[in-house]
Amino acid sequence: MMTFNDVVEGIKGLSTDEKEEIQSLLQQYLREEGRDKIYENFQAAQQEQKQGNLKFSNQINELRQLIEE
Repeated sequence: MMTFNDVVEGIKGLSTDEKEEIQSLLQQYLREEGRDKIYENFQAAQQEQKQGNLKFSNQINELRQLIEE
């Protein structure tokens, strides 16, 4: 199993083009993970709404009270 240090050292030995490709891939992977997290949160919110656990209000005092609950 490779450690983080092994990976870093391996990257150091790559050409500039290869490093740029890794950078591009990492950015893509991070975007995908971010999208996945947003989708998971969306699904959780939908489930909470179906269960009637979400409360909405446009009144600031009521919102403050909901936050404190």
